[in-house]
Amino acid sequence: MSSRIEKVASVVKRTLAQPLSDFAREHNAGLVTVTSVLLTRDLQIAKVYFSIYGGTTTPEKFLSLLEVYKSQFRQQLGSQLRLRYTPDIRFFIDDTLDKMEHIQKLLDSVKTVTEDTSQNEIE
Repeated sequence: MSSRIEKVASVVKRTLAQPLSDFAREHNAGLVTVTSVLLTRDLQIAKVYFSIYGGTTTPEKFLSLLEVYKSQFRQQLGSQLRLRYTPDIRFFIDDTLDKMEHIQKLLDSVKTVTEDTSQNEIE
């Protein structure tokens, strides 16, 4: 990835972080964090990955709300970027933490089974 793409992605991430957090607070979605932004080579599409924790709104419902208000976020982005075209924003739920937690539970269960088996062999 070129340094220009990385710089623009960084600006997109910083620019959207606070408005997304405020939007989440308004809709009781809890804590929202922009985890990463990936831009296409032509800077036309910004894939914005976010994680959500707590709150009463499910991540899927929050994602659908973001899609409804996407044009407002794009407008805010356009006012901050100095590009010919403002990238189209596509939101995605970043479920990396959920996957890590699931893997850790699996590892813990294997560890427990292994410890139980080794205890039985000692007796």
